[in-house]
Amino acid sequence: MSGPRRIRRLAGQLWFQVLVGTAAGIALGILWPAAGARMRPLGDAFIALVRMIVAPVIFCTVVHGIAGMRDMRRVGRVAVKALVYFEAVTTLALIVALLAVNLAHPGAGMHVDPRALDVRAVGDYAARAHHESVADYLLGVIPQTFFGAFTHPDVLPVLFVSILFAIAVSLMGERGRPIVGLVGLLSEVFFRIVGFIMGIAPLGAFGAIAFTVGRFGAGSLLALAKLLAEFYLVSLAFVFLVLGAIAYRAGVSLLRLLGYIRDEIVIVAATTSTETVLPRLIEKLRTLGCEESVVGLVVPTGYSFNLDGTCLYLATAVVFLAQATDTHLTLAQQLGLTAVLLLTSKGAAGVAGAAFVVLAATLSSVGTVPVASIALILGIHRLMAEALTFVNLVGNAVATIVVARWENAVDYPRLHALVGRSGARAPERAGRAPAALGE
Repeated sequence: MSGPRRIRRLAGQLWFQVLVGTAAGIALGILWPAAGARMRPLGDAFIALVRMIVAPVIFCTVVHGIAGMRDMRRVGRVAVKALVYFEAVTTLALIVALLAVNLAHPGAGMHVDPRALDVRAVGDYAARAHHESVADYLLGVIPQTFFGAFTHPDVLPVLFVSILFAIAVSLMGERGRPIVGLVGLLSEVFFRIVGFIMGIAPLGAFGAIAFTVGRFGAGSLLALAKLLAEFYLVSLAFVFLVLGAIAYRAGVSLLRLLGYIRDEIVIVAATTSTETVLPRLIEKLRTLGCEESVVGLVVPTGYSFNLDGTCLYLATAVVFLAQATDTHLTLAQQLGLTAVLLLTSKGAAGVAGAAFVVLAATLSSVGTVPVASIALILGIHRLMAEALTFVNLVGNAVATIVVARWENAVDYPRLHALVGRSGARAPERAGRAPAALGE
């Protein structure tokens, strides 16, 4: 391939266009901070456009997948397997983060007096944080009206009404077939709209990163470097060691999978929001060979229950703030903290800034670390979000493949051709879940 053709092909790749937009945004934020800070509406508009399409994409994917299944017992089996996997891996993420931050001690020696901090900067986040009981959380999944679910900021209410609708259509038998066909056609329409929106992703990335650098300054890229270095190393270690091992057992090459979702990785890095790529991730995993019904259940549910990166962030941030303010946390208190984080982390949707609100809620729940201390990491939260959203994205991609393999709901030749590792093989008999992921 000639040089000019190679350049044109590269320029046509979405991930490259987003990288160019990101680099331009960083340059603008450094050279003209005031102008960079004014670019925020571009990033916000892109995120708003994606949020606009997320609910109908989830609805169509879930309804078309589950109603086409016809076996409601299988739906329940997939949901249970997904939730068991989510809890196991997020618990592991919390333990890894707690071990790492206790060994690295990034906040040791800071001796910060929380009373001397300017809490006005975090007043909005603190006001949004509240202690939510399990009952309140479960009731929050039920929207006030059926169509109200489509205007709700969280994905769980949409998933809830989608599952109900899908089960009802499935129980109609042959009379429900036209509805399934119509939903399939609507799904194609909404995914075309996703393609239109992704066309302006470079502009959204430009605005989001220009605002970050312009608002917090180039110095924000170096502030609290020890904490950032520790968190980035832990995030990378979790992806390549923990998720890499899980992917390996599932017959998938993690490096090939990262290459396959590179567009989504770059967009998430620029916008610090995994919600911006939810429709694309669903489409990519279906193309990968995972059955639509499994993808439609696992991905939206994972956006609330499988936030590995958010768990890493919350555990790291809480212990760091305790170290920075000379607040001693015993082993028993840290184990209790893990239990609290298992609940509070489920409230962090895939939107930018949600993890910071949940951090404030967690500190309020624990009561031992001063809530005002979150002002220490406000300036670098978006930089930490670069890592946590990356982990969340990869974690949900791996989770979907794992659950699909458990259900033998995978086109194995396609999966192996696109992201398979050398030496991996499919289960011997189709139609049965493999006894082990590496089978």
